Amino acid sequence: MSASFAIVMPVFNEGENLQKHLGQLRAIIGPSVPVYVVDGGSTDRSWAILNSLTRADPSLHVLSSGKGRAVQMNAGALAALQTSVSHLLFLHADSVMSAQAWQSLLKCLTYTTLAWGRFDVQIEGRSGWLPVVAWMMNQRSRLTRISTGDQGIFMHRSLFERVGGYVNQPLMEDIEISRALKRQRDAVFLAIRERLITSGRRWDEQGAWSTIVLMWHLRFRYWRGDSASALLARYRDVRARKKTP
Repeated sequence: MSASFAIVMPVFNEGENLQKHLGQLRAIIGPSVPVYVVDGGSTDRSWAILNSLTRADPSLHVLSSGKGRAVQMNAGALAALQTSVSHLLFLHADSVMSAQAWQSLLKCLTYTTLAWGRFDVQIEGRSGWLPVVAWMMNQRSRLTRISTGDQGIFMHRSLFERVGGYVNQPLMEDIEISRALKRQRDAVFLAIRERLITSGRRWDEQGAWSTIVLMWHLRFRYWRGDSASALLARYRDVRARKKTP
């Protein structure tokens, strides 16, 4: 039986590129694959843009939820799972999937259906450090089977249901669901080499090297047992100090 997908995309203030990215995605996946876009209370034009797009795209479903990727992705998945789709793909709004990546995913799942995984990633931005960051992310993920949201996480619907979806926390929700999926011994992990292209704006805005150091620091503290809420406070504090003249 071939895999059937629903794509879940959390959105918050993505109005600048939202129409472009959804148009690119639809051109690749075709007209029938449902896309569930979950807005987390955007204050820009995202909500208006999404609702206007639904008039021309019957497979685009627009929902609203509380803010936070975990909350948004769970809301989108819950709606998708009311249908007969076999697989979920969680895709960030600033990530662009190539036709080659999509076809590779479909091909892999003709051999193994009870699977989960992610794509390799390419980070697009100004800094010369970004190819290094992407290489490190891809290699670390391949070795540890821990995936980041930027890499586009996919899974069989039964696996999502088994692990109870994303843990409702403000950071590191991708690490937690990866850990839970790793514990499913009958599930196969797929590290697809075709790349998603994701935005490097965070590194460009905050400084590539300082962002690398901060993110590794936060991951280390999370591994040591710090809560996601404490890490979010730390992240916001660092960002606030960077903005202070």
